[in-house]
Amino acid sequence: MAKARFVEQFDFDNEFSTGENFSELLENSEGIMPKEGSVVKGRIISLRDDFAIVDIGFKNEGIISVKDFPPSERERVAEGDTIDVFLEKIDNSKAETIISRERAVREENWEKLEEKFENGEQVEGSIFSRVKGGFTVDLDGTVAFLPGSQVDVRPVKNVDPLMDIRQPFIILKMDRRRGNIVVSRRAILEESLSVERDKVLASIQEGVTLDGVVKNITDYGAFVDLGAVDGLLHVTDISWKRINHPSEALNVGDDVKVKVIKFDQRSGRISLGMKQLEHNPWQEAAGKYQEGQRLKGKISSVTDYGAFVTLDDGIEGLIHVSEMSWTRKNIHPNKVVNEGDEVDVVVLSVEVDKERLSLGMKQCTENPWTGFAAKVKRGDIMDGVVENITDFGLFVNLQSDIEGLVHASDISYDLGEADALKSYKTGDKVKVKILEIDSDKERISLGIKQLESDSRADNSSYKRDGAYTFTVKAISDKGVTVEIEDGEGQDALIKKSDLSKDRVECRPERFSVGDRVDAKVVGFDGKGLPRLSIKALETEEEKKAIAQFGSADSGASLGGILGVALEQAQAEAKANEKNKK
Repeated sequence: MAKARFVEQFDFDNEFSTGENFSELLENSEGIMPKEGSVVKGRIISLRDDFAIVDIGFKNEGIISVKDFPPSERERVAEGDTIDVFLEKIDNSKAETIISRERAVREENWEKLEEKFENGEQVEGSIFSRVKGGFTVDLDGTVAFLPGSQVDVRPVKNVDPLMDIRQPFIILKMDRRRGNIVVSRRAILEESLSVERDKVLASIQEGVTLDGVVKNITDYGAFVDLGAVDGLLHVTDISWKRINHPSEALNVGDDVKVKVIKFDQRSGRISLGMKQLEHNPWQEAAGKYQEGQRLKGKISSVTDYGAFVTLDDGIEGLIHVSEMSWTRKNIHPNKVVNEGDEVDVVVLSVEVDKERLSLGMKQCTENPWTGFAAKVKRGDIMDGVVENITDFGLFVNLQSDIEGLVHASDISYDLGEADALKSYKTGDKVKVKILEIDSDKERISLGIKQLESDSRADNSSYKRDGAYTFTVKAISDKGVTVEIEDGEGQDALIKKSDLSKDRVECRPERFSVGDRVDAKVVGFDGKGLPRLSIKALETEEEKKAIAQFGSADSGASLGGILGVALEQAQAEAKANEKNKK
């Protein structure tokens, strides 16, 4: 079909007058005909909104989509323009000619781009549209792909300012067979940043003041852009006053003036500070605050372990939860104070070098434990209310929020510890006996069973708090079993924890069957059998020895005192055993 059209263009009379035959003319004409896969000249004969009709000669016309033109040509092409096009295919059967402007430009530029790619040279182009995973770039008519990760050295939220601007790129990959080109803008920036970074690092020294821009904010601080390098401004170096989160003082994009407080040349890490450019209020703290001084302050923040109090601009102190109340123990600080509260405090300690002030609230009020110890003595019986129940006992409120502990072993003579605890609930009113008062440690030991007579003790040949000698009958992991005299075949277990006052010696294996051991009766179990303790006896003997034979001021050693006491105790034990026989 294409050849027939070509033949019609000739004047046969004139052509054959030269003596040439038709077949020769036809052969010669094939050398003039454009070949598929080549670049040919074409003229735009019609231009529509979406496409252009291009005449490539020999009565062959093709259609090119406007999108097939490079972005730089789309606005200025006009009818009558002569352009290069790539002839992809001529289908005579369908009278169809397939051409491409984009491929023609690409073929023309490909060799130039390949040369720049091999030499690692930059190319210039402009970003003109978005596609999945990135953008398309016009490299003077050749379209390349710019991945989203290669746009900048950091994520870019808005790429609009970079669109349609001629700028440099580096070619990362070329595939001529598939017609793919991948470029990077990031590589250009990294190269320039590397040079600039070296210049900036060479000029940085500890102690210098720099201008920067807050680039990013984290829980532990803010990263500041110093030009080509970033530095870390830790949350503790933002201000002399306490800041819980950097966002309380800074925003991304803020211009800040910072001081280089540490610079690691090997790693390039830069630590920055803002508060170091201001006056340090702690410099006057040593002369301004003394232990025992009473002050007023405002609660600036509450934590799980206490509350911070602002005393002056940039000066804060900590009230530990244990220093908030004489009586309210094991509660969260926000049950006592709230942020913004005005409070009275006493200075407990001053550590200027560590910028620390320890404060107390309870010291501003009278210590109720002192007054309680002055009014109540050991052995007194009091009314109370069960405030809390734990696995080891009952906490009983006696008066003015002063609590004492009834250990589970001191609740009942008849019930085991677990069952005894189940007999009470929070809010129950109880009578208790004061077993011990330690006002310094703010502890009170209470007893309930001590209010009743122990019928089992009355019926036993062993007396509470008495010391007796027993014969070891068996050894186990739980402790040592000894034989007792109350009834044939009756045994009592000395628990592992009661084998010695010294925890290292609480080893059942150090005893042997048949050994004679001394132990103290500390109570009776549900069957009326005595509960025994070697540990309690050793503790009692040590107290007696110190009281009888020496004191802290006597100059006598504890070993010498206990040696005398032990000899006396052994003599007494032998005498008791002889009397029994």
